[in-house]
This record gives sequence, structure tokens and C-alpha cells, in this order.
Amino acid sequence: GAYHDDNGKPVVLECVREAERRIAGSSFIKDYFAAIFFSSSWNQSKTDLNYMYCTKRNKRIAAVQALSGTGACRLFADFQKRFCPGSQIYIPVPTWSNHHNIWRDADVPQKMLVKTYHYYHPETKGLNFSGLMDDVKNAPEGSFFLLHACAHNPTGVDPTDEQWREISQLFKVLLVGIHPAKDAKSIRIFLEDGHHIGISQSYAKNMGHYGQRVGCLSVLCADEKQAVTVKSQLQQLAKPMYSNPPLHGAQIVSTILGDPELKNPWLKEVKIMADRIIGMRTTLRESFEKLESPLSWEHVTKQIGMFCYSGLTPEQVDRLTSEYHIYMTRNGRISMAGVTTGNVGYLANAIHEVT
Repeated sequence: GAYHDDNGKPVVLECVREAERRIAGSSFIKDYFAAIFFSSSWNQSKTDLNYMYCTKRNKRIAAVQALSGTGACRLFADFQKRFCPGSQIYIPVPTWSNHHNIWRDADVPQKMLVKTYHYYHPETKGLNFSGLMDDVKNAPEGSFFLLHACAHNPTGVDPTDEQWREISQLFKVLLVGIHPAKDAKSIRIFLEDGHHIGISQSYAKNMGHYGQRVGCLSVLCADEKQAVTVKSQLQQLAKPMYSNPPLHGAQIVSTILGDPELKNPWLKEVKIMADRIIGMRTTLRESFEKLESPLSWEHVTKQIGMFCYSGLTPEQVDRLTSEYHIYMTRNGRISMAGVTTGNVGYLANAIHEVT
């Protein structure tokens, strides 16, 4: 799931290098209790990415620094268990496997029901919209749904803007992962419809901060008073989990997002990464078509994000491993960041042979 360049090498963003140079030259106070309580300005820069269309909402947002997206989800799971006992969490089929682990280890199955909802349609390799809508309609009042706001993992299949609007009309509570800029459109639709939402945010991929565990959990509350209360409870939940989140990565992210001279170059670097992955999707599909594959590979370019849900069977994946030394998860998920101009032809030929 880590981004690599067209030479297969990991990338350190230039804006990150510059932020680190600035931090190294400053006198940042590394107080033990700094991170979890000092984070108002840090959280402001993170939540601005999500709620920027309406700054009046800022005082209604309860936000705490979390250990990347995983930690934010786990923190929300504990929050749900403590304050909404008996409620259900609905998780899409399929989803990132760790989502089930997060809610299970938060002791949700014993006290609440972990449900799933229809999402992916294997035959069309697209969204099972009717199944999703039926599951939302039939969910008990007060249920929670885990939604991927953009670039669904592992399928790369997202609802259209119109479908998001229809989904929004049915939802009461939304917990989502967030990607920057135009990828936050689904969140804005829910905000415009007046939902109180929780957002799990990570900077692992979009800043290359895999080892720094930089994340944020934010909850949009009814008013400023409720936001103060919710934030206090989130801090209490976080205290026995990790006491205080790490400072260095958070300082880098805050420095970049808080300075237009760094934020604008960051957005350009993110676009370079995204464009490379989009280009590899196009080249891979064109390679199949040149090989005159009898199968449709439209889904390769219709899906978005770092992963391609190829439609390969576990048996076909095993053949790719044993015969061609190509490695992917057995559900056929390809990490598109691992595809380069140097290996895309070999990959296409191998997939063509096993299919």
C-alpha cells in the first residue's frame, strides 16, 4: 500500500524535506503532555481539509490526534462502545480486513452487533448500489456505517456524486476516511444535508508518513458545548490507549498544511503521484487490449486510488505467484503503485496467460 515512483523506489516529498529542515531549526517544545492537549492548531489545519466549505462549523468540531487512520477508527470504535451501547456497526463487503479487527478488538461483537452491507458487485466489477441502499433502509435506527469517502479499499469503486446524495438522504451517522481536495466531495454532500459525522484521517499515503503514524479523528457535534464534551471524552479514551501521540510527524504535517508555501507544493506532489497511478491504469488496460484479451478490463481505469480490484480468482493469483513471481493478495487486489513502465508489459502478459 506504500507509494513508489516509476523506478519502484519509495518517495520522500520535497515539501516534507523542507518542513523537516524548518523543524530542525526551530525550538519546538517536546513536552510529554504536549501532543494530546496542545493539538488545537494542529487539529484545525487537519479538519480544514474536511470542513473547509463552512468555517462556521469549526467550533462544533471535536478533534484529537490519533495513530494514523487505524488509530482513529479504533478510537471511534471505543467511543461508540462507551456512549452508544447496543448500537450496530455496518462494514462494507469487501473492506480492508483490519476494519473487522478494529471493531472486534474494541469488544464490539460482545456488546454490539458487527454487520456488513453490500458494496461491490463481482459480475459488473462496480458498485452494488441497490444492495447498499436496501441494507441502509433496513438498518435499525441509530446504526453506524463505516464508509470510504474516496478510493474504496480494496475495490477502488466509488459511488457517483448523485449516488452519494441518495445515500446521504438515508444515513443518520457517517464514519469515513478522508482524502484531500476534490476527493472530499462525498463528505461535503453529507455536511450540506446536516449530518453529524465522524472522520478518520490519515497522512500515511498522501505525505509518505507510513512510519510516523499521523492521523486525526474529528467528530462534528451539535454545538460548541457538545464539541468540548466530546473532545474531552475522546481524550479520556485515548489516554489509556497511547497516552500521547507522537509529535515529530504531526509537526511536519502541521507545518505543511499551515503554510501556503508548503501546502501548494504538497498538493502538486500529490497530483504527480495520483497522475502516475492513473497513467499506469491506462497503460495496463491498453496492454490487455493489445493482447486481444477476450475479457473486459474497463474496471481497471474506472476504479480509482492506489489499488485495482482485478477480478482475478485466488487460483489465478496463485499461478501468477508460482509461474511468474508476481505477488498480490489472493482476492486479486493489485497495488498500482507497484506497477511501472518497466514491468507493466510483463504484468499484462502474465495476467493474460492465467485468464
